[in-house]
Amino acid sequence: MATTHVFAGLAVVVPVAYAVPELATPLAIGAICGGLVPDFDLVLEHRRTLHAPVLGSVAAVGFVALALLVPTAATAALASFAVAAWLHAMSDALGGGPEMDPWNDRSDRAVYDHLRSRWIRPRRWVRYDGAPEDAALAIALAVPGLLVFDGWISAAIVGGLVLSVGYALVRRRIVEWTPEWLE
Repeated sequence: MATTHVFAGLAVVVPVAYAVPELATPLAIGAICGGLVPDFDLVLEHRRTLHAPVLGSVAAVGFVALALLVPTAATAALASFAVAAWLHAMSDALGGGPEMDPWNDRSDRAVYDHLRSRWIRPRRWVRYDGAPEDAALAIALAVPGLLVFDGWISAAIVGGLVLSVGYALVRRRIVEWTPEWLE
């Protein structure tokens, strides 16, 4: 789920946000956006166009180094964006394929590795987005953010949790409700 990616990005920046509270908001904004943006390729070639599981690590390391050398709100936001986007792309290989009904295990494609020009196979540790284990993971990953962030960020986390649980409750039915041309 997109929310699980957001919560993972937030969980990764929690230690820095706790240690440097003046950077908490830019770190959270970067992590939220970085957790979401890779899935904007849903309208293109999903899990290939904006997902960079291998090359994204180079950007993540570079922006983290920049933020350490020049610790500003902007560099912190860029670093957390890059790390969350890379984490999103990497973790997609742990789930099912990008099809509408990944529980049928029809696909051997999880996410595209641009460096090697090939697809990484799905590991299916989380069977599909919105699976019960995905909802449980989302809840667990949201806890650190709820403990450290406040204000609108914690409200967004709570809202994301509500969306996560609601989505998980109806996920398998969505295929029945989706027109064939959209798949």
